[in-house]
Amino acid sequence: LSFNLNTVIILLAGGVTATGMDWLLRTHPSLKKGETREHWLLPTLTVLVIGIALSTLPDSPIWWLGFGLGAALFLVVALAEFVVVDPTDTRYPLATAILTVLAFVIFLILAVALKAANARLVFLVPALFLAGGLATLRTLHLHLNERWELSWAMGIGLVAVQLGAALHYLPLTPVRFGLVLLAPLYALTVLAVSLVEGYPFRRAFFEPAVMLILFWGLAIWFR
Repeated sequence: LSFNLNTVIILLAGGVTATGMDWLLRTHPSLKKGETREHWLLPTLTVLVIGIALSTLPDSPIWWLGFGLGAALFLVVALAEFVVVDPTDTRYPLATAILTVLAFVIFLILAVALKAANARLVFLVPALFLAGGLATLRTLHLHLNERWELSWAMGIGLVAVQLGAALHYLPLTPVRFGLVLLAPLYALTVLAVSLVEGYPFRRAFFEPAVMLILFWGLAIWFR
């Protein structure tokens, strides 16, 4: 286990993000007591994943490009989380859609970065489970009237981990590896939302099946 200055900086950045988001959210007039936690989970995960991804990039202009894109990604996530504090806000549907997309984008970035860094399986498994579980949990919470579906999130996270462990030793490119893992994570999350809302299985199954085929098709196309 390599524990160095970069590791410390990434962990400190995550802690500062959680603290800063909590402070920022408390300025929202519609915030109820004790409701900040759900809104700083995704921004904190974003900073941690960006830190891991940047640590795999070479010290070149590419690193600064990644740093700029990561900062923009974090800013969008933080602003969207601030908006969804108030469900009556006219921007709430847009902010919810943005957070849903970016939650899975963050998981994809992490999977690609870990594969590119040739991370050992013992580190890959908990990282994928944490990122996949949190992305799923936040998405379910947004789309199910702020219900915490921990069992669904943990189950879907375990599926992503099992698939990631199986594919770890295959000669896949990082992008292919990430897309193959993203496909079931997204499809199962959409399926969970539909089933919890009471849709019939046949109707609930259609969209996840299409997205699964689409993402796996992109994984085959990317080289």
